[in-house]
Amino acid sequence: MSAEPGKSLAGIGALLMVIGTFVPFLGIVGLILMMIGMKNLSEYYKDQSIFQNALYALIFGIVGIAALAFIIVGLVFGGSLLGISFGPAGGISGGLIGFLAGIVIALVVAFVFYILLAVYFRRAFDSLADKTGVGMFRTAGLLLFIGAILTIIVVGILLIFVAWILATVAFFSISTASPPPPQPSQPT
Repeated sequence: MSAEPGKSLAGIGALLMVIGTFVPFLGIVGLILMMIGMKNLSEYYKDQSIFQNALYALIFGIVGIAALAFIIVGLVFGGSLLGISFGPAGGISGGLIGFLAGIVIALVVAFVFYILLAVYFRRAFDSLADKTGVGMFRTAGLLLFIGAILTIIVVGILLIFVAWILATVAFFSISTASPPPPQPSQPT
């Protein structure tokens, strides 16, 4: 088994995620390729935490998007959430104030799940940094985490963009010449 397929898939996937900032469909394709690459690298380095943390990050991202979409659809179609009526025609408990409260709730939900996504991608990148010796993974994970926190003041989006560029470079910097760390010997 070689690290080359995982390195290439994850690197191309991370690059497509960077491009996906401008073309969302490519971001989705990139995420899928990166996850396949992370699975391959996880198997190569015999460290399941790499893929498991990346998978948890993906799950938190999907749940966050689904929750955000659910709340937004409820707002647009005048639904109710937590006993508060939302929508343009919600009456005393709704109206503009209810609609704005719903938007704030949606943003808070998205923010919390994005922080969780960043925490788990950071853990996966830290494991990759330990296994590969490519410290840029650690930097990318830290920038992703800080960027997720700073999305509140918009500058975080730029940090997240830079983090994925660094992750792309880190994936392509993995040396495939050295074998993975030896496994403990099995008693015969």
